[in-house]
Amino acid sequence: MLSVVIITKNEEANIKRCLESIKWADEIIVLDSGSTDNTVAIAKEYTSAVHINEDWQGYGVQKQRALTYATGNWVLNLDADESVDENLRNIIQHAIASNDYDAYRVPICMNFYGKPLKHSASPKRHIRLFKREGASYSDDIVHEKIVLPDTSNRIGKISTPITHQSFQDVSHALYKINRYSSYSAKIRRENKTPPTVTSIFLSTVWMYLRCFILQRGFMDGKAGFLMAVMSAQGTFYRGIKQLYPDKDFGFETSKFQDIF
Repeated sequence: MLSVVIITKNEEANIKRCLESIKWADEIIVLDSGSTDNTVAIAKEYTSAVHINEDWQGYGVQKQRALTYATGNWVLNLDADESVDENLRNIIQHAIASNDYDAYRVPICMNFYGKPLKHSASPKRHIRLFKREGASYSDDIVHEKIVLPDTSNRIGKISTPITHQSFQDVSHALYKINRYSSYSAKIRRENKTPPTVTSIFLSTVWMYLRCFILQRGFMDGKAGFLMAVMSAQGTFYRGIKQLYPDKDFGFETSKFQDIF
């Protein structure tokens, strides 16, 4: 039995596409964080397991809350702006039936303005499909991780990606860079020695070269170039915000304030 777990807030632009792509699953769990749009209403068209918890403490805590509602032997974690195509559906079903592994790492393919970016990919190391028993999420504000119950758990790799519609447009991308860099900077200020201006510069250059050259983002054309620049921007702002922290850690002036 497969449970799909999704957390949401003001995702009416994405949630229907996501839910439509996994309506074949045995169970769909949606945990909403207080949407003011039609997200909850749309979700209820696909599942009765829609829950609301507005006490936002970060992505890790919220995903752990959602995970507690799941009852399936296997769990697939999706973001509301992600979807599963038919090929990946078949692979997931085969993986569950074969029982060769206890968890699977699944790549993410970014779509930008309707174009799949085959080389400007998100990191391919995340576990998205796993056996539920004993598994839990870390309590990180952002970049949360699934923690498996045993270090000897067998972890496989799936090559077919999840489709990710992360950015609605350039303005939304800049908003998310700002938001995530603030979260990441907050975590690093608590756990690491502040960086130097030189190290921030070098990290920024490295991120651009990694995305555009090593990951072959140049093969995605101008969109690949833009993704590399924005990834480098995120690295730069994360470092700068460790030196100059946000005063209120808020984004009240943004029209994208409540979109994950």
